[in-house]
Amino acid sequence: MSTSLTTCEWKKVFYEKMEVAKPADSWELIIDPNLKPHELAPGWKQYVEQHASGRFHCSWCWHTWQSPHMVILFHMHLDRERRMGSVRMRVFKQLCYECGTARLDEASMLEENIESLVDNLITSLREQCYDEDGGQYRIHVAARPNSGPHRGEFCEACQEGIAHWKPSEKLPEEEAPAGTSGLGAQAGSGHNFFSLRWCLFWALLCVLLVYLQLSFRSHAAFL
Repeated sequence: MSTSLTTCEWKKVFYEKMEVAKPADSWELIIDPNLKPHELAPGWKQYVEQHASGRFHCSWCWHTWQSPHMVILFHMHLDRERRMGSVRMRVFKQLCYECGTARLDEASMLEENIESLVDNLITSLREQCYDEDGGQYRIHVAARPNSGPHRGEFCEACQEGIAHWKPSEKLPEEEAPAGTSGLGAQAGSGHNFFSLRWCLFWALLCVLLVYLQLSFRSHAAFL
């Protein structure tokens, strides 16, 4: 079952696992879409999950795609005296490469992958906030078959300066979306005239032209 990353599923899994890992401390998890990499307040630590796997859905043209390069940013802080901790979390979005809209869309993720990624987060918490041996990171817990090179032009994390893919990985010319000469052209223009949105636009335009033509003929016949 896939779960939206904006729901309470992350908090539910995090609270349950932290209750086992650190029952004497109180921790909170906050979703913060404005979190910036490496911009840390004093005493805060950072952990970046660079290769999570999730599914994106464009609400404009209905295109869906799987990505093994989804990035999740965590900022963590523990007040040792009060025994209270806080985690701020941001899931980086991706731009739809079918319609090229300027809106970046949310992702969904399998529940078992969320649990594995929370385990990685807790491992980092133990290391950075408690100075403990956190254990083994589950690096490939959410891996999916990679359908091709990562498309950094459409990735919010890449635009924020998180280098989680190799710049040498380029999309082959034959794999570029129809109607462009490469990713740069599509990203720059923001239009794909073969997308469903444009097909609907042209269909409506044709219907309007036919309607106007029939109306003109009817009016001329009446005269």
